[in-house]
Amino acid sequence: MAKIDLTVIKDRQERAINRCRERNIILPTFAQMKNPDLIPAKTKEELRSIGLWDVHPRNLFRISWKNEPVTKGGGFGGVNYIEFPSSLTGTKARVVAMVGKWFPTGAHKVGAAYGCLVPRLVTGQFDPTKQKAVWPSTGNYCRGGAYDSALMACESIAILPEGMSRERFEWLQKIASEVIATPGSESNVKEIFDKCWELRKSGQDLMIFNQFEEFGNYLWHYEITGHAFEEVLKKVMGPKDNYRGVALTTGSAGTIGSGDYMKEIFPTSKVVASEALQCPTLLNNGFGSHRIEGIGDKHVPWIHNIKNTDMIVAIDDNAVVNIMRLFNEPVGRKYLVKKGVPEAIVDQLDLLGFSGIANVLSAIKFAKYNELGENDIVLTVLTDSMQLYGSRIDEMNKQFGEFTEADAAATFAQYLQGVTSDNLLELTYESRKRVHNLKYYTWVEQQGKTFAEIQEQWYEPNYWTDVQGQVAEIDDLITEFNGKVGLH
Repeated sequence: MAKIDLTVIKDRQERAINRCRERNIILPTFAQMKNPDLIPAKTKEELRSIGLWDVHPRNLFRISWKNEPVTKGGGFGGVNYIEFPSSLTGTKARVVAMVGKWFPTGAHKVGAAYGCLVPRLVTGQFDPTKQKAVWPSTGNYCRGGAYDSALMACESIAILPEGMSRERFEWLQKIASEVIATPGSESNVKEIFDKCWELRKSGQDLMIFNQFEEFGNYLWHYEITGHAFEEVLKKVMGPKDNYRGVALTTGSAGTIGSGDYMKEIFPTSKVVASEALQCPTLLNNGFGSHRIEGIGDKHVPWIHNIKNTDMIVAIDDNAVVNIMRLFNEPVGRKYLVKKGVPEAIVDQLDLLGFSGIANVLSAIKFAKYNELGENDIVLTVLTDSMQLYGSRIDEMNKQFGEFTEADAAATFAQYLQGVTSDNLLELTYESRKRVHNLKYYTWVEQQGKTFAEIQEQWYEPNYWTDVQGQVAEIDDLITEFNGKVGLH
């Protein structure tokens, strides 16, 4: 069954308690991340003098979609989101995206890392005084994991492809104990897995938090991101509006777990999984490489509930990199205003990193395929922002020259207003099972999962709901752990 192991190891738990006491660490519960009103007033007062990216233990309480959008001293409010007008998207449907920039480290992946770490920490399965924490990633997840590790004075190993943006590596060099750059780019996940096996065999005392198989990643998004989506909907949905679905690049398949939560509330809603057209693994059993940073592929993540996925779309990475220039170059922004996009929206377009742009395009493609109208709402996520990709603009300018108004016009017409419904597959039972079966080659043949469990993922009706039901138990363990740490 797909349950997170919550077996307590007393002696190791005691060492973890002592380390948290030494480092002044109080752990937030899932309930507090979901609803910051539950955070003690003293903690909120402490946060007034702490920067959003500061390596400070109280910033664990900022692992939330509800941070005030400021770089220092912020409190909490509603979920940060942006609604894109049809003048930008070219569809009448309402495309609404939650904003990930206002998490510590500038990306919501710090939440996924915490979701993987905290069950192991509070049970004593992970001993921060003796073990190294290994964070395999295509970018932001290992940054979140290295950040969490730094708070505990725990040695960490961040693993990510060498082709990721310069900003990621520069920040990691300051935070992680060791940074390992594996061959390739976003598409080269197997090389990351191979490095993990090499580390396992090295004899070091370490724990690998593999986001692609850790159900803490799935659970954090099911519970925290799912409820945040629900809150946004309650705010934006009028009496005549309909929620149609959520569209997300799969990456580690953590964020798309929020779609499982939304389907429980809106059973007719859809879950749309997207990937790069240049590496169409889900769509066409394909392979390749692409430039949409942060979405690993060439495999199906173990924690992806394929049986609950309704559609697959593929996004051309040429669209993403060109829209990145359109959204961030002064000429591009001026052109968008000229075409009727409100300045207030244009001024916020740096909230979209590469995967965020791909997510919005996925939502547009889904809306156009289903001929959605002005009362239809599609949700998505902006994982991170251009804060992590500034170097890519310089690289594009060197490679392709100055971005002109003609470039802006062509990009706007082709890649935004001209989004089409090709490279899309509406899944049937048979095609869902075809995608699910792809897990076998990575997880059973290469990564040590069993044939019995891959069958359970498909045939056992409680496989996914058993994980979803563990939130209260984990929160009880966190509360008990904090009590033993003794900080108030």
